[in-house]
Formats: sequence, structure tokens, C-alpha cells
Amino acid sequence: MLNLANYKWTKEPQQCNQMRSTPYQSRSDIRFLYRPSLAKKRQLVYVLTTWRSGSSFFGELFNQNPEVFFLYEPMWHIWQKLYPGDAVSLQGAARDMLSSLYRCDLSVFQLYNSPGGKNFTSLGLFGATLNKVICSYPLCSAYRKDVVGMVDDKVCKKCPPQSLRLLEEECLKYNTVVIKGVRILDVNVLAPLMEDPSLDLKVIHLVRDPRAVANSRIKSRHGLIRENLQVVRSRDPKLRRIPFVDPNHKANKKDGSDYHSIGAMEVICDRTSRTLRTALNPPSWLKGKYMAVRYEDLVDNPIKTLRLVYRFVNLTANHDIESFAMNMTSGTSSSSKPFIVSARNATQAASAWRTLLSIQQIKQVEDYCHHSMALLGYERVRTAGEAKDLSKSLLTVPKL
Repeated sequence: MLNLANYKWTKEPQQCNQMRSTPYQSRSDIRFLYRPSLAKKRQLVYVLTTWRSGSSFFGELFNQNPEVFFLYEPMWHIWQKLYPGDAVSLQGAARDMLSSLYRCDLSVFQLYNSPGGKNFTSLGLFGATLNKVICSYPLCSAYRKDVVGMVDDKVCKKCPPQSLRLLEEECLKYNTVVIKGVRILDVNVLAPLMEDPSLDLKVIHLVRDPRAVANSRIKSRHGLIRENLQVVRSRDPKLRRIPFVDPNHKANKKDGSDYHSIGAMEVICDRTSRTLRTALNPPSWLKGKYMAVRYEDLVDNPIKTLRLVYRFVNLTANHDIESFAMNMTSGTSSSSKPFIVSARNATQAASAWRTLLSIQQIKQVEDYCHHSMALLGYERVRTAGEAKDLSKSLLTVPKL
């Protein structure tokens, strides 16, 4: 196999007015052929995770940092445009989008625009109205990037839509670019980017107890219908599967939704296991560039975990960021609304699955996910009573 990371070009690109050609060209726009050399290589970060793993809150720890250009779920546009493509077949397109975005080339979004639709603007990006860069000066006067605090989407919706070119110029000002996504299923998909000598890419793998993920997916089933179907379509049809519910149970529409919510866990856990196996015996492109973070550790000790994560990606946690992390995990809210980041008792929420899932649902998830659970330090349960006994911790030391 040709290793492009070690390939030596025989000819150097000619220089012009002390400007150099970028190592990657993904657009015809001539202004992207030549750019000033950056003083130092920027730190690029991908938060590898899956739906309902606490990643919206985790992403806020970067969105709030004044030194970080953060993008939330940009590959959502691919999945919407190419629906009903299955999750695995879309991995290449997702990686290609990341390759462009890490170079601050946002024109890739135009590829997934509606035919005849208007040009993409800053407010057209998924999650734009919660993005601290898009909603702050100089793109908008509503907020300041250097002031830590959640963005009100109702306020940000009133910001003037800016061209992608202006957003690209903002991107180039930052030394750290972080992208959070749930649509890359396996770290091995990112190998070509991590082997690229022009990119300094690190991966933070945010994980959560698969039973808690399944429980949260069921609660937010209506918001994940399309995604569940796309993931379930990627399952191996040859595998034998255990029944979802008791055979004597009369199925209804709710059970069908729950089936897809939990059935998607088969693909998710299989791909998680592939990532963990690679991390346990890392190839050269992954050594020193991968960090696993358990959601349960984050909510149990947010400041310690935040400092470890920031150190990994060469950032410093100041008092405001640490206070934000603490407040968001120790709130009094009991809201279970999906896709909303709010201050709540995160430790309590992390164990909610133990009283809400049936023993059949628990066993099915454990059957799908036993390998990744063992590596990540999540103990299986034998009975419904053991699951509901909240005095017994089901966390052990992870093997990573």
C-alpha cells in the first residue's frame, strides 16, 4: 500500500511573492491556491463519539474556549443530502469533508446544498445558532468569544448571515480547530488524515455506557428516526440476533421505534470495538494522538477531566471554563429533553438507564456491546434487581 505520509515529492512547488501553495486543493477558487505560511502548525482535534453520549456538553467545553474555532456536527449535511444512504457507505464522504474543513475550506458545504438553493451562509451550518464564533464579534455583535457563557439561539438567529468566505477568514485566525461529530464510526476511517504531514490531527474518543446511550436514544427516538435507519441499514444481515422483546409481547409502533434505537447499537458498538482494538495496539499514525474519555468520569470529576483533555490538545483551562464545566454538571434541572445542553445533575442522568430499561433491553445491548464494555470498564448485570441497585457501581478501571 502506498503510504502518502512518507512519499517524497521530486519537485517543489514554485514560490510566488513568498506565498506558498497549500498542500491540498479542493476548490477552483484561485484565492485558495496561495496563502501566507502560518507561524506554526495548528492543532486540529476531532471528537469521535456517537449519538446520545453527552457530546453536546463535551463540545461546549471547546465551543466556549476563546482560543478554539469549533464546528458542531458538520457531516449532518452529508447524511441529509445523501439519505437514505447507509452509515458505512457515507464514511468516505465524511472524511473528505473533514479534510476540507481542517484547512478552513468551507466551500465543501455547497456540495450538499439543495439544487437551485441559495448560497450557504454562516447561519446555514448545522448548529450555527449555538456556535460561539458565528454568534460573536466580528461576525455578529450579540456575543464576545472571550466571555464564557451559553449562546441563546433565539438571539443568534437575529445575527446577520455572513458569507462562508468571511467564516473561513475567521477560521484561519485560530491555532486550534475542533470538530465534534457522531458520523465517523471508526477511528480507522481517519487514518489518511492523521498520516497527512500537513495536518496535526488528534482524536478524543468520548464514550459512554452503551446501555445509557440506548436509553437516551429511545427517549429521543423521534429526533433520530432517519439516523437510526441509516445506521441499522449498515448491519450485517448474516448475523443471528436475539429477540428484542418477549415473544409473547404484542408489538406496537413504539416497539418498532425502540427496535431501531437499540438495533443501531449493534453497528455502533461493532465500530467502537474496532476503534478500541486499534487504540490498544496503535499503529504509528495513532500513537500519541488518541485519548479516550468516559462520560461518566467527566461528570463525576469535570475539572480534573477537563484539565486532562485540554492538556492533551495543548490548551489551558482557565477559571471561567472550569466553573462552566462544574456548573453544567451539577445543576438542579431534571430536564430530559434531547439535543439541549443545560445545567443538570449529570451523575444522576448517567445512571437513569438502570431503572428505565427493561431487562430484555439491557441484555440485548450487552449482547451487542460486551466487547467494548469490557475494554471500557462497564460491568454487565445478571438480573433486573442488580441493575436497579444504584448503590452498586457498574464502573471498573478501563483497559485503555
